[in-house]
Amino acid sequence: MTTFPTLDAWLTHLESAHPVGIDMGLGRISQVRDAMQLSFACPIITVGGTNGKGSTCAIMEAILLRAGYTVGCHTSPHLLSFNERARINGAMASDAELLPHFEAVEAARQSLAETVSLTYFEFTTLAIMSLFASRSLDAVIFEVGLGGRLDAVNILDTDCAIVTSIDLDHTDYLGDTREKIGFEKAGIFRPGKPAICADPVPPQSLIDHAEKVGSELWLFGRDFRYEGQAGSERQQWSYVGPTMRRSALAYPSLRGANQLINTSAALAALEALRDRLPVSAQDIRLGIANVDLPGRFQVLPGKPSVVLDVGHNPHAAAVLGQNLGNMGFFPYTYAVFGAMRDKDIAGVLNHLKGEIDHWCVTDLPTPRAASAQELETTLRELGVEDGADSSITRYETPAQAFQDALKRASENDRIVVFGSFYTVAGVMAYRKSQQH
Repeated sequence: MTTFPTLDAWLTHLESAHPVGIDMGLGRISQVRDAMQLSFACPIITVGGTNGKGSTCAIMEAILLRAGYTVGCHTSPHLLSFNERARINGAMASDAELLPHFEAVEAARQSLAETVSLTYFEFTTLAIMSLFASRSLDAVIFEVGLGGRLDAVNILDTDCAIVTSIDLDHTDYLGDTREKIGFEKAGIFRPGKPAICADPVPPQSLIDHAEKVGSELWLFGRDFRYEGQAGSERQQWSYVGPTMRRSALAYPSLRGANQLINTSAALAALEALRDRLPVSAQDIRLGIANVDLPGRFQVLPGKPSVVLDVGHNPHAAAVLGQNLGNMGFFPYTYAVFGAMRDKDIAGVLNHLKGEIDHWCVTDLPTPRAASAQELETTLRELGVEDGADSSITRYETPAQAFQDALKRASENDRIVVFGSFYTVAGVMAYRKSQQH
């Protein structure tokens, strides 16, 4: 049996072991799951959607932890270290905790009459499931990687499925309309189980699928909603669900206009599971006030103002544009931007070109990325010109782009680092290296 002494060695091996990065279908991974006899005695919550998945997972995790439950939470991708993908009781799993479960997945894979090959995501997701299953937790939360129907996370039967938002992303795999993508996302719904959709305008395909499989569908605006004005920081808001109302809630510590929808989805899931995971009003208040998730409209302390955001599709860019507009006046805004080639880059930039004066576009350390030159070309096509108050410059790494933006920005300006996880991770790693 193949085995490796360190987590890094395992991850390096997995990056090259399965020739295709994304290989849709649950046949291979299901065989390995069965060989591992994976099962959970606690409620399983599955979170899919185009944007807002990570935030929704973090909000639910924070509330359940405040309520005294033991919780496993799996999210992806990671920013700085793989271990971010597996949190137990709010803390990242250590290499030593993860290693035996990588070995368990490999042993199960080798035990099959005909060995199957697993992608990086499939293998690591099984290892994290195995870790969580070994801990007798009170609840586990799994973020779907891509789509839903054929995603590795869907090998588990969920007790409550959440779809946060539905927009065009990964169109090569999921289809090129919201209807097609809605059908893929709805693949995580289960018969007789709550299926929560936080998209204000859900595609008919999602509603039809929920009906077809017999899920208990909760729609935002019809079955649950929030009330309250998003204008002022000090104001409060209320969650209104089918059987309960949660009043006088503070705004979530995660900033941004979309976080009330994500929080409402999390509260709807907890309402749906209240018989198995009861939480008090105080748990909810403290949970919401203490959620922490790097790279989600994260405004760093200090001057110039630095904003980190992993938004990389037009829907996320529209929200980012709205959030930047709500921040007040800055003489100049610099953007550090890098993105994957398969994204709707023009669609993303279109939403933000009005908020940004100086563009620092960067290459990224992966063959899937668009080059800085391609990003510049798109910006030029959208009408961005060089002048006293606007510019486009190209860099080889996010760190170099960020250093140059820092050099040029005055303390009253702001720098927005956004796009791919690689862009934000590159700047976070650089800032961390400067703190030592």
